[in-house]
Amino acid sequence: MPELPEVEVVRRGLERLVTGRTIAAVEVLHPRSVRRHVAGAADFTGRLAGLRFAPARRRGKYLWLPLEGADEALLAHLGMSGQFRVQPPGAPDERHLRVRLVFTDPHAGELRFVDQRTFGGLSVHAQTAEGLPDAVAHIARDPLDEGFDEAAFHGALRRRRTTVKRALLDQSLISGVGNIYADEALWRSRLHYDRPTATLARSRTIELLGHIRDVMTAALAAGGTSFDSLYVNVNGESGYFARTLDAYGREDEPCRRCGTAMRRSAWMNRSSYYCPRCQRRPRTPARAPAGV
Repeated sequence: MPELPEVEVVRRGLERLVTGRTIAAVEVLHPRSVRRHVAGAADFTGRLAGLRFAPARRRGKYLWLPLEGADEALLAHLGMSGQFRVQPPGAPDERHLRVRLVFTDPHAGELRFVDQRTFGGLSVHAQTAEGLPDAVAHIARDPLDEGFDEAAFHGALRRRRTTVKRALLDQSLISGVGNIYADEALWRSRLHYDRPTATLARSRTIELLGHIRDVMTAALAAGGTSFDSLYVNVNGESGYFARTLDAYGREDEPCRRCGTAMRRSAWMNRSSYYCPRCQRRPRTPARAPAGV
C-alpha cells in the first residue's frame, strides 16, 4: 500500500487539477471498487453528480476530496495498486479503469480511478466537525502534521508492551508510516525493529520522529517510491526515491554506514531490512499483547 509520501504526491496533484471542478456524471465500471460505499453503486453515483470538489485533503495514508455544500467527502483507499489519473477528453481507457468521473467543463477531462488488483476503492462519507470523513476519524495524526503531539506519542510508546516497528505501523498511534519508511527511519536511528518501546528514552523517540520526517520529506521531493508501475502520480509518472533507499530492499548489500551486509528478516507477513551491526537485536524482545 502506498505510504504517506506517495499519497501526499497524489493529493497535491488532485488539489492542482480537480479543485473547483463540478462532477457531471459518474460511471462505476467494477462494483468491487465501490464496495466500501455500503448503500451501493447507484447511491454512490447519485451522491456525487452535480457537486464540486474542494481541495483534496489527507491524513496518513488516507486521501479524500471534500464536496462543497454537502458536508460529505469522496474518500479514497488506494490499496496496493489504486491510482487516480486525470485524463484529457477522449483519452483511451486504461486497462484496469474502475470508476470514471466526468466534469461539466469539457476541457477539464475526466478523473479516473484505476486499480489492477481492486484492493482499493472509493466511497462517500459524512464529515466530522474536524473535516474528516467519519470512516477515518479514528486515524492518528501523521508526523508531518503540525498538530502531531510528540509528548503524547512518546507516552503511548512507553505504555505499550510492543516493539518499535509494530508501534510505527499502528495507525491509531501514528499514521502514514508503512513498512518501507519504518525500515528507513529505524536504520537512520540505529534501532532494531524488535526494540521494546518501553525502553525508549524521550530523546530517542524525538530522534526517531526526526528521521521519519526527514525520510518522508526526501521521498516527497523525489515523487515517492516506485518499485513497479502500480504506484504513479495523477499524470502517470513514477517516483524515484527507491534509488536512494538505505535499508529497504538492500539484503546482502553493504550498509552505507559501516559496510556490513544488510539482512532481511520475515516480519508480520512482511520483511524487515536492517544492519546487524548498526542495529543490534535486543537481548529480550518485548512480548506483543494478544491480538497484535
